[in-house]
Amino acid sequence: MAQFPPKKPRVPIDGVLLLDKGAGASSNDVLIKAKRLLNAQKAGHTGTLDPFATGLLPLCFGEATKFSQDLLEADKTYETVVHLGVTTNTGDTEGEVMQRLEVNVTRAQIDAAVAKFRGEILQVPPMYSALKRDGKPLYEYARAGVVLEREARRVVIHALDVLDYEAPLLRLRVTCSKGTYIRVLGEDIGTALGCGAHLQALRRTQVGTLTLDNAVTLETLAETPETERTRMLAPVDALLSTFPPVRLPELLAKRFLHGQRIALGKEGLPYPQYQGRTRVYAGENGRLLGTAQLMEYGILAPERLIADRAAA
Repeated sequence: MAQFPPKKPRVPIDGVLLLDKGAGASSNDVLIKAKRLLNAQKAGHTGTLDPFATGLLPLCFGEATKFSQDLLEADKTYETVVHLGVTTNTGDTEGEVMQRLEVNVTRAQIDAAVAKFRGEILQVPPMYSALKRDGKPLYEYARAGVVLEREARRVVIHALDVLDYEAPLLRLRVTCSKGTYIRVLGEDIGTALGCGAHLQALRRTQVGTLTLDNAVTLETLAETPETERTRMLAPVDALLSTFPPVRLPELLAKRFLHGQRIALGKEGLPYPQYQGRTRVYAGENGRLLGTAQLMEYGILAPERLIADRAAA
């Protein structure tokens, strides 16, 4: 009987991989590959990108997975190419062509149409989406030829800029709230112009404060020597950069990690004139302890805590 070498045991790895996802792969596929390349015990992503889309996909490992929800809630920025005059059943290049119309619009008409979609808008989620109805994702109904009523949702388009227009291709940059479908935005702009549209390309360039500046591709990760791959990870607190920091001495840090509330003023510590979420560090080495709610009178209430691997 053939003998196979034993699988390497997974190891605890904490951090964030800023992945520049290529086209054609699902977010879950690239997560599985990255987890295998890093030999990590625990991993998760921070919101999916459609297979045809490219760009920033932050992947969380170990303790960073505790804070992935914060990126799900964050604003996002995309660059997209909208193909005017052609509609598809999915709203992107992966679908079947449904209609072809002549494109005869001016830049002034485009600017006027685009202006209607800035700010708070109502958007009907597409049938080809992972939203669930009676336990089934909508795309399963769509593939079976079933179209269900969907309630319009309020989303916010913080910025919407025309980068270029050379008929029939319209290039846009969009900064939007969570839950925004760029495919639907492209289709709605096409409808407003009277010629229909679908997305030819979509690239995510920013999630919250994270950008593509230090992102790496899956190919680069695979080509890097195994012993050096973890150096590509950003620290866990890269997910928390918008929260003000609070620093505790070691004695108070231990109490904090046991879930105790800390009255900063009574302990003789300064505290920010701020109420809300904060990131908490300990001691001279400044290791991250987790997040907390900074409440009235400087009360620090533990929220999500980082496991102390050294003590484990």
